[in-house]
Amino acid sequence: MSSTLLIKSADLYYGAAQALYGVTIQCKPGRITAVLGRNGVGKSSTLRAVTGINNVAAGEIVFDDDVLEKAPPYKRARMGIGYVPQGREIFPLLTVRENLETGYAGLRYGDRSIPDTIFTLFPVLKSMLGRRGGDLSGGQQQQLAIGRALVTRPKVLVLDEPTEGIQPSIIKDIGRALQFLRDEKGMTILLVEQYLDFCREIADDIYIMDRGQIMHRGPASDLDLPEVRRHLMV
Repeated sequence: MSSTLLIKSADLYYGAAQALYGVTIQCKPGRITAVLGRNGVGKSSTLRAVTGINNVAAGEIVFDDDVLEKAPPYKRARMGIGYVPQGREIFPLLTVRENLETGYAGLRYGDRSIPDTIFTLFPVLKSMLGRRGGDLSGGQQQQLAIGRALVTRPKVLVLDEPTEGIQPSIIKDIGRALQFLRDEKGMTILLVEQYLDFCREIADDIYIMDRGQIMHRGPASDLDLPEVRRHLMV
């Protein structure tokens, strides 16, 4: 079962510095929503607000009919928000299996298993269950990070720049995996990304950010519009 995620008029601060200004983003079941923009415009801050790493100062994060208010990250994970952080943040000294099993923390005892879907999407992980996470390539670590999030049985999957530093063949694997989760599982997916071709290929809805604000929202085909692309130029 998937859920609707709504970021509604969110303001977020780091001390006295404001990072988000009235950000509104709606993520629907069975759709991939991509947030794009240059470095430092508030994309990752938006995800930190969703996952509870930082709380919004104004506005709301609504998960189905629940306003999350100041719910901590572990409660949001238990509710069904799966997070794949930028930089992967796997445990390098744990094996692949142990990394996946860290996703058990928020699950009931009877649900503590690794879904077969993970090995269907990323077969390399099955062949490397006994390898240490730190011995994997960057692309394999990214697959592991996504797999770990899927172990939690998320209703919403949140990913922060999953193609960063990844070789093209694994980017295609990740794209196919996200499309499968959308099309076959009806999952709600929120994606922060800078790789335009990747978003053009897999995203349904796009939001363009600049200086902590949403400057454009629309279908992924809007990425070809000059007025949209100018917000993405370095």
